Amino acid sequence: MLDFRAASQAHVVPHFTKGAAWNAENLVVMDRGEGCYVWDTDGNRYLDGLAGLFCTNLGHGRRDLAQEAARQMERLAFYPNWGFTHEPVSKAATLIADVAPGDLDEVFFVSSGSEAVESAMKFARNYHLANGDEGRYKVISREWSYHGTTLAALTVTGVPKFRKHFLPMMWDGVRHVPNTLGDTSEQLDSARAVEEMILAEGPETVAMVIAEPVQNGRGCLVPPDGYWQELRRICDRYGVLLCADEVICSFGRLGHFFGSERFGVVPDLITFAKGVTSAYLPLGGVVVRRALMDQIWDSEVGLFNHGSTFGGHPVATAVAAVNIQAMHDEKVMEHVRSHEQYLRDGFAALVAAHGIVREWRGTGYFYALELMRDRETGEDLSEADAAGLQGGVLARILREEGLLVRPDDRGATMLTFSPPLVADRDVIDDLHARADRVLNRTAAWLNENR
Repeated sequence: MLDFRAASQAHVVPHFTKGAAWNAENLVVMDRGEGCYVWDTDGNRYLDGLAGLFCTNLGHGRRDLAQEAARQMERLAFYPNWGFTHEPVSKAATLIADVAPGDLDEVFFVSSGSEAVESAMKFARNYHLANGDEGRYKVISREWSYHGTTLAALTVTGVPKFRKHFLPMMWDGVRHVPNTLGDTSEQLDSARAVEEMILAEGPETVAMVIAEPVQNGRGCLVPPDGYWQELRRICDRYGVLLCADEVICSFGRLGHFFGSERFGVVPDLITFAKGVTSAYLPLGGVVVRRALMDQIWDSEVGLFNHGSTFGGHPVATAVAAVNIQAMHDEKVMEHVRSHEQYLRDGFAALVAAHGIVREWRGTGYFYALELMRDRETGEDLSEADAAGLQGGVLARILREEGLLVRPDDRGATMLTFSPPLVADRDVIDDLHARADRVLNRTAAWLNENR
C-alpha cells in the first residue's frame, strides 16, 4: 500500500509551507470529512475552524454536491465557454445574478480567486478603453490586503512577505493606501486616503479601486460605518470603477450572499470564488454591472478581451448551482445571522479570560484574535515571542488540540476563525472550548519563555 505521507514528501510541492514542516515525520494526511469535522489517516478528529480555507461553507461530506458533479460528468464533462453556452453555466450565472446587489447581472467565470481579481483588473481596463479613456490603467489597493498570488493579483496584494521576492517582476500601476485599522466613522481617514491618491496620480489615470468588504490580511478588519459609501462617492466623482473583492466575503461568510449587501453598497464589480461551490470544485468569477458590459459590447472592440480554458466549466458550474440553491433552501444566510452574536460573544469571553489577547475583530462567521504578551500592562510580544509563535508553536498547539484555524502572521500574531456556515451552537461551543485550551497553552509557553 502506498505511503501517502512519504509519497507527498517525495513528489508534491506544497503551497505556502516551509520544507521543515513539509518533511516532518508528523505531516498530517487528511482522509475524510463530515459536517464541520475532518479526520486524518491516523484517525485523529479535527474541528475545521477555517472551513478548509474560508470555503467549505456547507461543510464536508455533502452527497448532493458530489452526486451533481457525477451526473454532470456523465452528461457533459467539458466544453469551453467560448462562443458556446450550456445549461449549468446558465443556471449558475442566473442564480448569482439573482442574489447580487443592484444591477450586477453579468457573470464571467474563471477557476480561482486570483484569476477573478486579474479578470476584474482587465475588465476595468477594457471598459475604460471602450469609453475612450486610454490613460486609465492604475489600480488603488490597501496595505495588508490580500487579492491573490498570481503576478498581477500579487501586485495589488498588500502583504509584504508575499511580495518581497517578486518585486522586480511587479507591474508599476498599483498604489497602496492605508487600510481601515483604527479608523472611525467620524474620521474616515482611510477613505480620504483613497481620494488623495486618486488626485495625486491624476483621476484620468486611475481605472479601479479594489477592497475587501472585511479585510482578511491584518486580521478581519471591519470597516467603520460610512466607509463603503464614501468609497462609492469618491469613485463616482472621478469616474473610477469600484471593485469589492469578495473571494472570502461572498456566499454567506458575512451572513449575505454578497458581503457588499452587509455594508449597503453596490460596487461596479465583485470578485468571488471559494464558497460559490463550497470548494467542492474550483470556481471563481467576476460579477459586473450590466451597463458596464453593454458599454463594451457597443464599443469598437465589441468583446471582453479575456478568457480561459476552464472558465464556466460545466461540472463546476453545475455544483455551484446546487450549492447556491441549497443555501436558499436551508436558509444558510439566516442561520449565520442568527448565530453570529453567539459566536461573537464567545470570542469576547475569550478576550476577557485571557490577558494575552489584545482584542477580537470580525463579523458574520469570520473573526480574528490578535495576541500580545500582557494586555493589562500593555506589553506586546517581543520579536522572539512572535518568531516562536509564528514559527511553529501555535501550529503545534492547534494541531494537538484538534483545532484547524489559521495562526496568522500578517502584520501581527493572530488566530483567524472561519467555521463552515452550517456550524450550530454545539460546534461553536466546541470551537470556543478548543480555542480556550489553545490560549491557555500559549500563555504558558509565553511565561516559560520570558
